[in-house]
Amino acid sequence: MKSFTISKNDSGQRLDKFISKAVPALPKSLMYKYIRTKRIKINSKRGDISTKLAQGDVVDMYINDEFFAPADDEHYDFLSASKKIDIVYEDENIILLDKKVGLLSHPDETEYNDTLITRVKRYLYEKGEYNPKDEHSFAPALVNRIDRNTGGIVIAAKNAESLRILNQKLKDRELEKYYLCVVHGILKRKSGTLTGWLIKDEKKNKVRVFENRMHDSKEIQTKYSVISERDGLSLVEVELLTGRTHQIRAHFSSIGHPLLGDGKYGTNALNKALGYKKQFLYSYRLKFTFTTEAGILDYLNGKSFSVEDVWFKTEFLNGKLTNPDT
Repeated sequence: MKSFTISKNDSGQRLDKFISKAVPALPKSLMYKYIRTKRIKINSKRGDISTKLAQGDVVDMYINDEFFAPADDEHYDFLSASKKIDIVYEDENIILLDKKVGLLSHPDETEYNDTLITRVKRYLYEKGEYNPKDEHSFAPALVNRIDRNTGGIVIAAKNAESLRILNQKLKDRELEKYYLCVVHGILKRKSGTLTGWLIKDEKKNKVRVFENRMHDSKEIQTKYSVISERDGLSLVEVELLTGRTHQIRAHFSSIGHPLLGDGKYGTNALNKALGYKKQFLYSYRLKFTFTTEAGILDYLNGKSFSVEDVWFKTEFLNGKLTNPDT
């Protein structure tokens, strides 16, 4: 038997979601059975899988000890991550991080230990702001993610309440995200809003953009403004009015202006001729534009944060664009 006292970070979750995180070794089929047969109780009373837990609740689990994995006091996987972390802004609830090109946001089959989220966990662990032993179900998490080959601002939540609020704000489009990119060619219209319909091929991890609505397509809107032009290239600021997979890359490619260095949606012959392999795209500015209550994060409303040192912006404006691969 083991008891869990619900902390602030654990509160607000359904009982079954909490158990899945706190006791991952317990099969779901057994979890549902144990809840039904009152071997798992809330405050000594029968609970339901959908019961929302409150801070201070006590969850008693009368189950075999084998399901409670012993804590590893010696080592955590995230301690193998690099200590290098670029912080744009930090307070008691969130961190805004400048993710560099080439770094994964989350682990995948190619890299498990050294990713942006594992670096965040190590950073907070070594600051004394996060200890897995003190948490039943919460761990610092990224609110948004950026592709490996793109750099820019990523939000990390330090506590569960901030994570819930920001996930909802992102869903409700109460965050404005601005990008800088370099595209091939000179755009006829120097500013405007591109519209289209996007379809994603999950197997190929690639999207296609159409002018007219297609079956299973999703509408996309990409607002842009040309900042500078030189040598057949354009430096463009982009605001994502919708946030779809590869939206900026695919949308500009669909109008004949692919991103410089983009091997998936661009023209390899053009990129090769100029000697560029990395795509020129950076999520450089973020603004909080809350239109509904934001709870403990209300102080962020109206605030804007930027990455000043975008690796290709100054070079483009000074006419000294260099190859990042050399």
